Amino acid sequence: MDYALPDLFRFAGGDAVRTPDDWRRRRAEVLKLLLEFEYGHPPPAPPHVDSQLLMRNRVKDLDNARQRLYRVITGAPPAPSFLVSVFFPDGDGPFPVVLHGDGCWPETNFAKIAAVLERGYLFVQFNRLEFASDNKDLGRKDGLYLAHPDGDFGALAAWAWGYSRAVDFLLTLDFVQGDKIALLGASRGGKTVLLAAALDERIALTAPSQSGCCGAGCFRHQGAGSETLKDMIEGAGFWLSPKLAGYVGREHQLPFDQHALKAAVAPRALVSTEALGDLYANPTGTWITHLAAREVYCFLGAEEKIGIWYRPGPHSHTLDDWQAFLDFADLQFFGKKPAQRFDACPFPELPVEWKGPGRAPGP
Repeated sequence: MDYALPDLFRFAGGDAVRTPDDWRRRRAEVLKLLLEFEYGHPPPAPPHVDSQLLMRNRVKDLDNARQRLYRVITGAPPAPSFLVSVFFPDGDGPFPVVLHGDGCWPETNFAKIAAVLERGYLFVQFNRLEFASDNKDLGRKDGLYLAHPDGDFGALAAWAWGYSRAVDFLLTLDFVQGDKIALLGASRGGKTVLLAAALDERIALTAPSQSGCCGAGCFRHQGAGSETLKDMIEGAGFWLSPKLAGYVGREHQLPFDQHALKAAVAPRALVSTEALGDLYANPTGTWITHLAAREVYCFLGAEEKIGIWYRPGPHSHTLDDWQAFLDFADLQFFGKKPAQRFDACPFPELPVEWKGPGRAPGP
């Protein structure tokens, strides 16, 4: 059975959200709930980060593009440090940035990096697993947990914390356009970048791809074959707050759904890239959360800042997904009109349950 999504325009006490200032307070309320029950509370930011330049290089397979390798230090041991690789497009900069923490996966090939550089973006990559293992037998025993052993945060929150430390580092570099930092991640990495952008308002654009349960998907609207909360807890409960397991089988009683996480990014840019054949990532539920979160964007006068794009095919972060993300980034950062739409409805039969203040009901 599907249930109505919690109303983002109603405070927990019952009062209505009527102004943008009201939304700021409602957003804080929503984020508090998400951290308390779903992700846990990431540690506070360190006072500063330091960095060491380890290497300069030219990459033959990227038309001799420049590369630098840094180590970023977030504090005295056992605070984590991590490696960051920076690939440069042609020109002198400063450059907009694509920040990618999925360096633990082999899918980031030279063709994808080349696509980023050809658009004039820096490509910056790190390995989020330096902040928390992705092994349930090691969960909560390494990375950020060494410095914060009593933290209630799951791995997703630790990885999101890592993205913010990468942003700290980028903002120290004179060749970075600090107001044009975009995050890109797929699957569990997509869950991570969505959380990171909701928590860190310095992030200008985020692009979760096929992120599903506890990402852009929906707890209350499950399509056929979708990953459920039960699946998630049994397979990767260490990614999350221990409290979320208590809602297995009663997800409709959660005081939020994932439209709230998307809405917390507003009015900054957000685009979801999805695959119609990736049923496990709940493409129909992702459309529902998109429609609901879009109401907040409309309310804030930023409807053009949220988009969604679907392709045929299975779960995979393809070059087409990267190109769609880059088209959306070019639109947001430089006003370049894309070839495709980012509001096309693939599921016209799905309902629109409510509208924001001052908006007429209907699709």
